[in-house]
Amino acid sequence: MNATILWILAVILVVIGVIQLLQGQIVLGIVLLVAAALVGPGGYSVFRSHA
Repeated sequence: MNATILWILAVILVVIGVIQLLQGQIVLGIVLLVAAALVGPGGYSVFRSHA
């Protein structure tokens, strides 16, 4: 359940980040894409437990 919520949040961040990049706001777009990578359940996630 939590992985699904994180995945949906990551997708939303990626979509908004790409839109910002296309509108010329490079820094905000890159920040949103990095945030999506940190939030998403795949790869590195800030919410992953290190136990």
